[in-house]
Amino acid sequence: MLTIYDYAVVALYFVLLLGVGWLSRRFARNSSEYFRGGGEMAWWLVGASAFMASFSAWTFTGAAGLAYQYGAIVLVMYLGNTLSFVLNAIWLAEPCRQMRVVVVMEAVRARLGRINEQFFTWMTLPLQVIGSAITLYGLAIFCAPAFGFDLKLVIIGAGLVVLIATTLGGSWAVATGDFLQALMLLGITLVVFAHSLMAVGGFSGLIEKLPATHLDFTASQASGMGILWVVATLLERLSAGNNLLGATRYLSARNGRDARRASLLAAGLFAIGSLIWFVPPMAARALGMDMAALMPGLSQPAEGAYVAIAHRFLPAGLLGLMVTGMISATMSSMDHGLNRNSGIFVRSFYLPILRPQAGERELVVAGRAATIVCGLLIISLALLYSTWKDVGVLQLMLNASVMLGIPTAVPTLWCLITRRSPDWAAWTTVIFCLAISTLLGLLPNIHGVQSLAATLGFTPWLEYIRTHSYALVALISFSLGSLWYLGSGFLPGSRHSPARREQVDAFFATMRRPLSEKETCSPAEISRQSFRIGRMAVVWGGLMALLLLVPNTLEGRIAVAFCAAFIAGVGGLLIFTSRRSTRAKQSAAAVESEPLVETP
Repeated sequence: MLTIYDYAVVALYFVLLLGVGWLSRRFARNSSEYFRGGGEMAWWLVGASAFMASFSAWTFTGAAGLAYQYGAIVLVMYLGNTLSFVLNAIWLAEPCRQMRVVVVMEAVRARLGRINEQFFTWMTLPLQVIGSAITLYGLAIFCAPAFGFDLKLVIIGAGLVVLIATTLGGSWAVATGDFLQALMLLGITLVVFAHSLMAVGGFSGLIEKLPATHLDFTASQASGMGILWVVATLLERLSAGNNLLGATRYLSARNGRDARRASLLAAGLFAIGSLIWFVPPMAARALGMDMAALMPGLSQPAEGAYVAIAHRFLPAGLLGLMVTGMISATMSSMDHGLNRNSGIFVRSFYLPILRPQAGERELVVAGRAATIVCGLLIISLALLYSTWKDVGVLQLMLNASVMLGIPTAVPTLWCLITRRSPDWAAWTTVIFCLAISTLLGLLPNIHGVQSLAATLGFTPWLEYIRTHSYALVALISFSLGSLWYLGSGFLPGSRHSPARREQVDAFFATMRRPLSEKETCSPAEISRQSFRIGRMAVVWGGLMALLLLVPNTLEGRIAVAFCAAFIAGVGGLLIFTSRRSTRAKQSAAAVESEPLVETP
């Protein structure tokens, strides 16, 4: 499917990411800069990074397959992300930035105590490594048959590029790479969206050609779907994005106001993405494209819908760019995980327990070492998965989001709303929710339970639990877990001690107190970021413009020119705003330095 030009684009993309890591290394002078950019990042950089970290290649494979098979229901998942970021802007983003912590587990310690800090640290670290490995493997098992790549080569190549770039530049490399990848991804997906929409005769033609069931936002005719699935999905998305652990995405913002603007940017990008990403696979269905014939190498041919229609319309070179877009979606999730995990390990375990006297230089070295270890573990686990047969990766990702996400979201959400519950309620709620999730997941598959259900005539109910396990686990786990956490505050002897109450009150007071000018970087630093990253974007756009030299149709050249101009244009806008801001400051300084002349 790919030409030599497409392979060249993929190779150049990896080189550029490594270059971003190398150029960002000099900004990681201490642990705060390495793990959260020193809290000095521009709002547009934080917003784009939060956006890219919130999805993976599954968007263009598994989710695209849902759009191809069932239609509009897939929009529920991604509009849920949009609503989550809007809620962040309303009540969470600004207070989270004002927590004044380097990593999120330090906020857990301040709010829920040291025991919960260690509990959440050692519960989340292994799970995040496993989750990143599943994501990397999911990318590889798709790219291998769809594009003719070697499975293990994709795992090792993509994993090592992310590992090296993140190790070198830390959070600056992560955020800068995310911003540039967001520009590239939006540009190429806009091209695929436009071609797909024109091919079916616009939105009216798309609606006419799709089956009527594709316009059902609940997909009530599909097994396991329906209104219950929609409610559970929205609950999972909103709770996962609006809790104490979700604060990590805003710790790098310059101040609370910029954190709020970043969340609104991410919400807007998801709203746009929800439209442009899923029209193409639905257009593939409307055009009658047979995925089984076009993607015989995939175990779930519908998951190749986005690639199939992109291959039909994209010119030479841009298909390779679309491949890099899919890879970038996964790599953004992975690099965030690496940087977050290493930061949590260093700041919440290495520093307070192993090396309390460690200096900043040592913490950066420890952070790089932890990043390397986590990255190698992720690559090794993904390679291990590649030796297994019939691993349901995509369904596993969906189930993991609710079986593991809800238990941690429940206490970390309610702890920001109520102060009554004791500290022990947090870790016991997680265990309680995990027990509920495990029970509901295993119950329908136990032979004794099946026999008893058949005897009592409850087999239809048992089958309902099996087919709707995702929705039931989300709703029941969240409801009972909330009752457990909130109810613990009314048990005898559960009140905080006066000293602990004072610490909790101090935590909330800190969240409400805006950052002072001394606690934030100067506007000049933001201008330098705009100039530096804008220049990188112009370079990326210029290199993409070289694809105009590739033999193509006029329509293909226009598509290439649009993508190149889009990336370079945003870079040029950043450079322009940077220079204008610098000139304005110089003019203001000159006015202030002029001596006052008294008039007679």
